[in-house]
Amino acid sequence: MFARAASVFVLGLPVLAAASVLPRTDGSQCTTGSLQCCNQTQSADSSLVGLLAGLLGIVLGPITGQVGVSCSPITVIGAGGTSCNEQPVCCTGNSFNGLLVVGCTPININL
Repeated sequence: MFARAASVFVLGLPVLAAASVLPRTDGSQCTTGSLQCCNQTQSADSSLVGLLAGLLGIVLGPITGQVGVSCSPITVIGAGGTSCNEQPVCCTGNSFNGLLVVGCTPININL
């Protein structure tokens, strides 16, 4: 049963992903949050965020900004080996093991 649900989730991810135009700031403006590299960002009310939060048993309250999906921290900008091939964001909300990170704003860090 779980394998079937996991298959539906993995195969349905590309369908739920949607490109959106969001204003970007540079990395120096992320002074109150954490820099993250996320596979994608979604609105808090998207079906993907709702599905992941439900599977993890997370109750998301009112959220400002986007929700990062499948994120990893960016520790040092400009250091050798640090790269983000997906969406760099500045997140000021809670992180749920990097699977969901709330309160994110896309940034341009030119790695």
